[in-house]
Amino acid sequence: MIYIEPEILERVNGWLTPTFDPEIQQTIKHMIASNPKELKESFYKDLEFGTGGMRGVMGPGTNRINKYTLGKNTQGLSNYLHQTFPSEHLKVAIAYDCRHNSKSLAKVVTDVFSANGIHVYLFEDLRPTPELSFAVKHLNCHCGIVLTASHNPPEYNGYKVYWQDGGQLVPPQDAEIIKEINSLKYSEIKFEADSSRIEYIGNNVDDVFINASVTNGSFNTSTEARENLSIVFTSLHGTSITAIPETLKRAGYTNINIVKEQEEPNGDFPTVLSPNPEEPEALKMALDLAETIDADIVIGTDPDSDRLGIAVRDLNNNMTILNGNQTMVVMTDFLLQQWHSNGKIDGNEFIGSTIVSTPMLLELAKSYNVECKIGLTGFKWIAKMIKDFPDLDFVGGGEESFGFMVGDFVRDKDAVTSALLACEIAAQAKNKGRSFYKELVNLYTKHGLYKERLVSLTKKGIEGAQEIKQMMIDVREKPLTEINGSKVIRIEDYKLSIAKNTKDNVEETILIPKSNVLIYYTEDGSKIALRPSGTEPKIKYYISVNTQLNDSSEFSSKNTDAEYKIDAILKDLNLS
Repeated sequence: MIYIEPEILERVNGWLTPTFDPEIQQTIKHMIASNPKELKESFYKDLEFGTGGMRGVMGPGTNRINKYTLGKNTQGLSNYLHQTFPSEHLKVAIAYDCRHNSKSLAKVVTDVFSANGIHVYLFEDLRPTPELSFAVKHLNCHCGIVLTASHNPPEYNGYKVYWQDGGQLVPPQDAEIIKEINSLKYSEIKFEADSSRIEYIGNNVDDVFINASVTNGSFNTSTEARENLSIVFTSLHGTSITAIPETLKRAGYTNINIVKEQEEPNGDFPTVLSPNPEEPEALKMALDLAETIDADIVIGTDPDSDRLGIAVRDLNNNMTILNGNQTMVVMTDFLLQQWHSNGKIDGNEFIGSTIVSTPMLLELAKSYNVECKIGLTGFKWIAKMIKDFPDLDFVGGGEESFGFMVGDFVRDKDAVTSALLACEIAAQAKNKGRSFYKELVNLYTKHGLYKERLVSLTKKGIEGAQEIKQMMIDVREKPLTEINGSKVIRIEDYKLSIAKNTKDNVEETILIPKSNVLIYYTEDGSKIALRPSGTEPKIKYYISVNTQLNDSSEFSSKNTDAEYKIDAILKDLNLS
């Protein structure tokens, strides 16, 4: 028998009042009678904002995505907008992805905004997340919302909030808005729409966004090179089908082969176990098609088209999936090359990345005499860098989780423009008798071979959340002193904002915002980071090792050695 705490039962009873729809009440009564475990999971806490907005399983309850939890968010946000911009004509933009209930939930959010006297631009159908970021600035909106759960399983949905600059919420607005939301009762939500304040948008914004993507993602590639590149593209049943093929065509790419089985948007994601291009299985159909037609590059995106997965031919002409760090390194170097060749680098430029991404970005930045700013996990922090340093020019930036941003016309990771950038790199390299992969190996030869791997442990439900919490407590109480035979020389604890040099016990303050992340650096140059995910029930371990590469001929053997070293680290940490 499942014991349900009195405070949880009090929440449940609150949802059995006339404030809530009879249908939802009936579902809750059914859970009370037949599924008390699910009832407890649904009500034991309020759903929280994480690194990528608010995500959760759909269903009734305070810990679920539904019209009431999102309605309360929107009511709180509406109140905050009125307080912050008291004399302005308020405008918001709303987009949604292919997930179940995304369209209806987007309409709920639209109705609440309009009921609060706010003008709403609502996309007429599903659109990529980067287009929403673009639309917020393009339409001079005060904020934007996209209904998406990114790459999470089909039972999830989510709510991302964007501010005036087109970037996701960051301090201090995030805490202020959350405080306003938490102060509300569900009965205070205004659900009755004012249709006069709702304006549907579509092709007019699409056209401007796609043209901007072409402008920002094109780099003097010849017509012949573009036409000679064979591309396989899959949207993994998501929104990118509405933008990426057209963007590539407008840029001059004619040999685009779409995976037909995954072309139609579908919230069940029927052909994949997970709609996440980080997972090799997700790109299997695209890889099979690439082998059939002898393609040069495979491009796959997650459901809301912010993450980009790439596969290219390796030194043995076999299709291989690049990880996010590898893609980011090649893309960033290419952008810096373009800026350098155009005489645009004068020391006032920067690239952006995150604390769990490859340290190789720092080496790239040094070689071009630009700054590399490092922030917390989540692209909102890279967007914040652009806002915080208006006197510096942002070149581009990325994170290990398959996200990249080209310039600042979009203020979130953008698989649309990044897909074009990847094709530009591949087309130019092929035209010179090289390849995307050879460009990567050349960078390893110049800056050192950096090898990374991510290991995620899934811990679902209340027990899983408690287990993850305890794992982080344990590692703080008993910090590692040695990893795979190499001494730990530095520990960075972003929750405590302390970095400690273990050789002399000298401590320094970490100046970026607090986060539940712990990073170890060892004497042999390895880096091991661990953090609970902000969007999934997982704890993540990020492993990075590096070695010198004197010549590209050494790549194969040293790459294998690096893989073995990561295997050994994982074994030492009891993760394999």
